[in-house]
Amino acid sequence: MRKIILMMSMSLDGFIEGPERQIDWHLVDDELHRHFNDEIRRLGGFLTGRVTYELMAGFWPTADADPAASGPVAEFAGIWRDMPKYVYSRTLRRADWNSTIVRDVVPAEVAALKSAPGGDLSVGGADLAAAFLRHDLVDAYRIYVHPVRIGGGTPLFPPGYAPTPLRLEGTRTFGNGVVQLRYERP
Repeated sequence: MRKIILMMSMSLDGFIEGPERQIDWHLVDDELHRHFNDEIRRLGGFLTGRVTYELMAGFWPTADADPAASGPVAEFAGIWRDMPKYVYSRTLRRADWNSTIVRDVVPAEVAALKSAPGGDLSVGGADLAAAFLRHDLVDAYRIYVHPVRIGGGTPLFPPGYAPTPLRLEGTRTFGNGVVQLRYERP
């Protein structure tokens, strides 16, 4: 059975985006981008919210056409276009690039998606991740802690959830100071 993996970058003080939804503090160099590409290439699809989808769709479909794009950036553009995407939105009318619009997070529908053949599924986006956490639908975590404090914004884990025991599967430190933490549910 496929797993739902929460794959997210966060600041040292626990935020995934700043007060104005900014993510300009992410430290993604070629080493980290190659790692992201390797991790994402094995997935069976992205589970994303409308805001994240629109942000990604505004850049990645043609990013590899830019002659200034580094190798990992150009490579990710192809991975993103080809990867199945499930876009959770009540308002989005159309989604391109191998995307399916899903209106609500329904646990039974997520269970059916998990039981389908293919690789694991990555959930991303602040609001969608919070919804998956509320429904206790996350099986594994790939958290990238960036060496910066931003002082406020959207927390990775909003308050109000019951304790969830996790098992550390590993860590990795990148040259730019980002640390990956890998956890799974026991």
